[in-house]
Amino acid sequence: MEKSIGAYEARRKLGQLIEEAFYRHDRFIIERSGRAMAVIVPIDEYHRWKQLTKDGLFGMLEETWQRNEGVPPESLDKDVEKAMATLRRERASRKAS
Repeated sequence: MEKSIGAYEARRKLGQLIEEAFYRHDRFIIERSGRAMAVIVPIDEYHRWKQLTKDGLFGMLEETWQRNEGVPPESLDKDVEKAMATLRRERASRKAS
């Protein structure tokens, strides 16, 4: 079950939250002034996320290497530079909004 809890209450009940996360597989969203700041999740769920992230990253790298096999490094560098410039512009426009 997922529950939201204020930071002050979470601090007072940390031991209880840890036990509920571990034994009952509850998840807690810790809020401060109504804004979600952190999460307490069961350790097995955390390890699953970590493995999925690792597997996903290595899978994407392998796919990228295969897709770009035989492409000159200079060409790849230019593509990366263009992509980074686009991301920076998008980030700047979001910050300006």
